[in-house]
Amino acid sequence: MIGAYLAYEVVSSCHANFWLSVLVAALGAGVLGMLAEATFLRRIYGRSQEGGFQILLTYSFILIIDDLVKLIWGTEYKSLQRPAGFKGAVDIFGLTIPAYNLAIIGIGILVVVMAWLILSRTRSGRIARAAALDREMLGSMGVNVPLTMTMVFGIATAMGGFAGALAAPLRSVTPGAGIEVIIDSLIVVVIGGMGNFWGAWLGALILGEVNSFAVATVPDWASLFSYLVMALTLIFKPEGLFASRKIRKV
Repeated sequence: MIGAYLAYEVVSSCHANFWLSVLVAALGAGVLGMLAEATFLRRIYGRSQEGGFQILLTYSFILIIDDLVKLIWGTEYKSLQRPAGFKGAVDIFGLTIPAYNLAIIGIGILVVVMAWLILSRTRSGRIARAAALDREMLGSMGVNVPLTMTMVFGIATAMGGFAGALAAPLRSVTPGAGIEVIIDSLIVVVIGGMGNFWGAWLGALILGEVNSFAVATVPDWASLFSYLVMALTLIFKPEGLFASRKIRKV
């Protein structure tokens, strides 16, 4: 949501290029993410039930930022034009697909592949993964864990702002968008499995296909299908569809 509004502000007030507004939106969201991590999240690391505290704290951020957006930009719907060169459509196998939608698909695939390569093939990516698993051990090896956590959180929120700015021309820029996205994100994690990179990607594809099918066939009940998929996943494979089962030894 912040990324979408920052992109809108840069384009409407500064009359800047759309792609420049996307970059500014990503940087702005990343800076806000780093400030939130360094100021608030860092204080709850290491506590019992840390995960629950993080969920409550970050969800409270969503509610606060949602109201701040209303104070700054108002409650009216905003719109952002598609960038020049991507306002037409492309015919593929008899299907007419907007050019900007194809660009989003291409950018999405590129981001996923780059993120996987960085996390799995580089030293920085391995350090980031280690920080999520065992911060104390990582710190004992001489790594600056607080700085690592801040940078990782900043990059993650920057990617969120980047996605929001890219999605702005496809939908209205409006308060409340953050809550909508966070619900879908939760469903994706449930479907794919916690901590499963490719599971999250496949879970997002499944959720998108289910939503599209529901809108095309039973639009009045479309919003229920996402929750139905999540409920079925929790019943039959609560660890996620693409997570390996863990065998407990008693």
